[in-house]
Amino acid sequence: KMSKSLGNFFTVRDLLDQGVPGEVIRFVFLSTHYRKPMDWTEKKAKEAEETLEKWALLTHDVEASDGINDEFLNYLTDDLNTAGAIAVMHKLAKSGEFSDLKKCAQWLGLKLSADQSTKDVFDWLVAGEEARPTIEAMIGKLADARAQKDYETADKIRDGLAEAGLSLTYDQDGGVTYKREEKFDLAKLEALK
Repeated sequence: KMSKSLGNFFTVRDLLDQGVPGEVIRFVFLSTHYRKPMDWTEKKAKEAEETLEKWALLTHDVEASDGINDEFLNYLTDDLNTAGAIAVMHKLAKSGEFSDLKKCAQWLGLKLSADQSTKDVFDWLVAGEEARPTIEAMIGKLADARAQKDYETADKIRDGLAEAGLSLTYDQDGGVTYKREEKFDLAKLEALK
């Protein structure tokens, strides 16, 4: 909720003057149904930027489809449900239907463009997907070592994963989840095998 009297009211021009790209602003607005209140947050802006960068790389050398995806169009014709249409676009990206994704972006007026910084983000995402089996295998070894009370081996694996740029979180049941940090280093992870 924004209010001029509370000082948290701003315009699109204010966001543009702060350096927020127009495409990001458009994407955040389109992600919320026009009948619902729209709360602008830095988190939403960052997620929008990352999504647009990812889609730009997925579609950069792809021709847009001639026709428009039926499910996407159904959402738009259902009370201009742009949030639903964007959910379809996420599905298209995940399933590798990049020509349809590009066409849908054009319909929403989203310009998908990639530059070197975008490529760096994409490379980071791809590296994470390539590393997932190794990471999960190492976490399995860590869990086994802990279960066998081999704390020296468990500590060595934990420290190696941290050195490779992974932060670990342990739940009450002894499960482990991980998060890749910006300093993630695939070579250091591979050296742990």
